[in-house]
Amino acid sequence: MLRLFLAGLAILCACLTANAQEGGLQPILQEHQEIIAKSSRKTIKPAIDAIAASGLPQAQVMLETWAAKNMWMRKSDGYFFAGTKAEGRSYELTDFDTGEVVGTFEKSDLKQLKPNSGIRAMIGTALVQFQLMDPSRAKRSAALRSIQRDPDGTLLEPLRASIEEEPDAGLKAQKQRLERLLTIGYEDDTAARVAAIEEMSDDLGVDVRAALNPLVVTKRQVAAEIPADANIATILEPGSDALSETDAYDLLVAHDLAAPHVSPEGIRAALSANIDGGRVGGVPVAQLNSDASRAQAYAALAQAGVVPALVTQADVEAALGAHVFFETYVEPSPEVTAAAEKALEQIELKVSLNQTLDLTLDAISLASIYFLAAIGLAITFGVMGVINMAHGEFIMMGAYTGYVVQQFIPDHTLSIIFAIPMAFAVTFAMGVAMERLVIRWLYARPLETLLATFGISIALQQLAKNIFGTQARPLTAPGWLDGAWVMNDVVSISYIRIAIFVLAMIFLGLFLYIMKRTRLGLEMRAVTQNPRMAGSMGINPGRVNMLTFGLGSGIAGIAGVAIGLFAKVTSDLGSDYIVQSFMTVVVGGVGNIWGALAGAGMIGFLQKGIEWMNPSNTLAAQTYMIIFIIIFIQFRPRGIIALKGRAAGD
Repeated sequence: MLRLFLAGLAILCACLTANAQEGGLQPILQEHQEIIAKSSRKTIKPAIDAIAASGLPQAQVMLETWAAKNMWMRKSDGYFFAGTKAEGRSYELTDFDTGEVVGTFEKSDLKQLKPNSGIRAMIGTALVQFQLMDPSRAKRSAALRSIQRDPDGTLLEPLRASIEEEPDAGLKAQKQRLERLLTIGYEDDTAARVAAIEEMSDDLGVDVRAALNPLVVTKRQVAAEIPADANIATILEPGSDALSETDAYDLLVAHDLAAPHVSPEGIRAALSANIDGGRVGGVPVAQLNSDASRAQAYAALAQAGVVPALVTQADVEAALGAHVFFETYVEPSPEVTAAAEKALEQIELKVSLNQTLDLTLDAISLASIYFLAAIGLAITFGVMGVINMAHGEFIMMGAYTGYVVQQFIPDHTLSIIFAIPMAFAVTFAMGVAMERLVIRWLYARPLETLLATFGISIALQQLAKNIFGTQARPLTAPGWLDGAWVMNDVVSISYIRIAIFVLAMIFLGLFLYIMKRTRLGLEMRAVTQNPRMAGSMGINPGRVNMLTFGLGSGIAGIAGVAIGLFAKVTSDLGSDYIVQSFMTVVVGGVGNIWGALAGAGMIGFLQKGIEWMNPSNTLAAQTYMIIFIIIFIQFRPRGIIALKGRAAGD
C-alpha cells in the first residue's frame, strides 16, 4: 500500500513538473529556439518581445542572464538554462522556471549564447518593464534612463503601473514626468495627449521640446484635390516664396504626375542614339551645333514617337494649375498638432527670455572677473598716475601663491582660506619693493615708467617659468564650488563664477570703507586731488604712494587666486588680463572705483553681446570690442566717470 502511495506521489510530482514547464518560460524559449540560438539582431526581436510579454517573474532573471552571457543551450534537446562554471570544463545548469539545478554538463555538450551589443541593447529595453518595479533603487533609476534613451509606446503602461508603488520621491517625480512625455508621443487617446501637452507647456526641458517637435513636422504633398482626412498645415501657391514653380513641378515629377524635363545632356544623348544616314530628324548632323537646331531635330523625333516630347512652359503651367500643393503634418490629429504648436510657441518665448537672463548672468560674471583684475590697477593708476605693465604679473604671482599653499595644505577649502591673505602679503611686499626701487624714481617720466614696468613684467614671467616650469599648475577649487547653479535647462552659472562675483563685491565694499573711513583713504584722496597741498598739510606723498601701490598689487594677487580657480595657472596668466584691465580702467574713468565698476560692466556686457552674435569666433568678438572702445574714448576721453585731480590734469 505504501509503495502504491509513493508511486502515485511520484507520478503526481512528475505531472506537476511537466505542467509547470508547459506553462512556464521554457515553452516560449523553445518556440523561438532557432532565432535565439542564432542570436542575430535582425531576427531576435520576436523572441525578446514574447519573453517580455509573458509576464512571468522568471523572465527578468532569464533576460539578465542572457545579457550577461551566462545562458547556455543543451545540445541534446535544445533547452535553455542558466549556467555557472563548475570543475574543469563543466558547467552547472539551472532551470529558469523552477530555479533548480538540473545537473552538470561538459562544455562540449552545451552552446553558450553570446549576444552582441545590439541584442544586449534590445534585452535592456525589454528588461525595463521588470526593472521599474525592482526593489533596487539603482535598477529602477537605470530603467528610467533606458526609457529616456530609447522611448517606446509599449513601456507606457508598465511605467504608469509603477508610479503609485514607487517609494522614492525623486524617482516618482521622474516617473511622472517621463509618463507625461510618453503620453505625448504614444498615447492613443487624443484628449489625454492634448492634456499632457498643455501640462508640459511650462517646462523648458530639452526632452519636452524633443517630444513636441515631431508632432509639428510637415511633409510637402501634391494631389488633384486636398484629401478630406489630411491634417493640413498650409496650402502652397506655386511661384510664391514658399514654393517656386520649379520646385512645384519637380514635386509633380517625383509623384509621377507630370513628365520630367529633358536636360540638354538628355537631348544630346537622344540625338546621338537616333542618327540615320547622317541626319537626325531630318536635320544634318553637321548643323546640330546650336540649341535651336538640336531642339528642331529633337522635336521631329518626338513627333515621330521615337523620344518623349519636350516639356513646354504651357505644359508646366497646365500641370501646376491642375493640382493642389500643400503641407501636411505627419501627426494625423489636428487637436494634437494645434496643442503642440501652441506649447512650442510658449516654450520658445520662455526660452528666449531665459537665454537673455543666462546671457546677462554670463556678462555679470565676466564683468566681476574684469573688475577684480582691474581694481588694483585703478588704484595705482588713479592715485599715482603710473601705467603699471607688470600688473598682470601680480595676478600671476597670486595664482602661483595659491598653488604653493595647496602643496602644504591639501584641504582645498582651508588652503584657499590661507591662500588669499598669503597672496595679498606676497604681492603687497613685491609691489612695495617695486615702488621703492623703481617706480618712485620715475614719477615725472611716464614713458620711462611704462618701459620699466614692461621690462619687469617680462622678467617676472621668465622667473616664474624658471621656478614652476612651462606646464600649467593646478589650483583646485574646493568641492563645494564644483558644478553649477542650474535654474533650468537654459539658465545656469558655475559656483566658481558666483564666488568670484561675491569676492568682487566684498572688495568693492572693503575699498570703499578704506577710502571713506580710514586715515589711509583720506590721505589717498588728498594726494589724488592735490599732492602739493596734501604735502603741505603734513601728509607724506611718498609713503601714500608706496602703500597705494602695495595695496593695488595685493588686490591683484587676490584676484590671481580667484582667477586661478578656473583658468590655467601659467607664467602667461597675467597677459590674458592686462589688456582687459587697462580697458576697464580707461573706459570707466581713471582712478575712480565706481568708474572701474562701470567699465567692467560695460566691457563684460559688450563682449558677451558680441560673442552671442558671433559665437563661433571669440577672437573677432574681442577685436570688435576694442574697436568699439576706441570709438567710445573719442567721445568720452576721460571715461564714463571722469576723475578730478592730478590724474585728470595729467
